[in-house]
Amino acid sequence: MNAQTTKFLIDGPVGKIEIALDLPGTAPRGMVLVAHPHPLFGGTMDNKVAQTLARTFVQLGYAVYRSNFRGVGQTEGEHDHGIGERDDLMAVIEHMRAQPGQGEWPLVLAGFSFGTAVLSHVAVRLREAGVSIERMVLVGTATSRWEVAPVPENTLVIHGELDETVELTSVFEWARPQELPIVVIPGAEHFLHRKLHILKRIIVDAWR
Repeated sequence: MNAQTTKFLIDGPVGKIEIALDLPGTAPRGMVLVAHPHPLFGGTMDNKVAQTLARTFVQLGYAVYRSNFRGVGQTEGEHDHGIGERDDLMAVIEHMRAQPGQGEWPLVLAGFSFGTAVLSHVAVRLREAGVSIERMVLVGTATSRWEVAPVPENTLVIHGELDETVELTSVFEWARPQELPIVVIPGAEHFLHRKLHILKRIIVDAWR
């Protein structure tokens, strides 16, 4: 993605997990885990929305980890409908937090589509384990296709007005009981074609 990107493999619950690490030009202020869209429909950690999330958080000063889900790239195993994928992301987070000096870094979770559903359950596990999350960013939250767990009240939820994959009404139904605001991008569909600059702006503004 940039000159500061490195790729490597770690051991996961069912085999190797492929990870890309993007570093800012200065000492990181925290770390971010980005989760990509559905692997059976072409989703990878190099998806353009996932890459936009990574680039944005690198610009904001974070070390950004992206990992491929099972069966994608060099990540071993087979697609597990979002269940085993939770275990894999927990393994990635354990690796992130085990690096020298990173155990106390603020942790941000950012996901797109299928990745939002997986991350929502990972967040529940982290809270149960006493691991704090600075914030979550969910884009194209897959509420009509997967069970998305309730999320922290400061979660930034971003959705396209014309999303044909996950209708906006479904996201409102999920968010309403949580009293969770949704940022809607006018005229945007699921993959935010020609709207990625708006996605970046929303996140940067939210971090100011």
